[in-house]
Amino acid sequence: MSAYTKAEDWCLPVGGILYQSIRPLSWEVGVMGSGLIVTVPAGTVFDVSIPRGLRWLFDPHDPHYLKAAALHDTLRLRGWSRILAGAVFHEVRKRRPCGRMPLVLTRRSGGDVRNYHRDRQSHDR
Repeated sequence: MSAYTKAEDWCLPVGGILYQSIRPLSWEVGVMGSGLIVTVPAGTVFDVSIPRGLRWLFDPHDPHYLKAAALHDTLRLRGWSRILAGAVFHEVRKRRPCGRMPLVLTRRSGGDVRNYHRDRQSHDR
């Protein structure tokens, strides 16, 4: 479980569907006591990738999706597979009700945050 319950406690919008964490966000993966803690560091940019055609039904700015998206993107940037990161996304969604969005519709594209980080890396060189 994470320490923050409201989006404004730990992240701010950057633009479009991009957000940035302003405080670390930690989540214990699996069952309580598993010891596998994933932390999204402060300053991490992440996106809430919901296909444009479904945004009328699922709002990417809904605070219930933000933690799941931040954890998913952090895991993907650390090299976790899409399936494992997607499982954590699903776990977070199960613990925090946010509608009945099918998992396959939520995290398929993920391009915005990867493009953001790629552009930042090329800019920093």
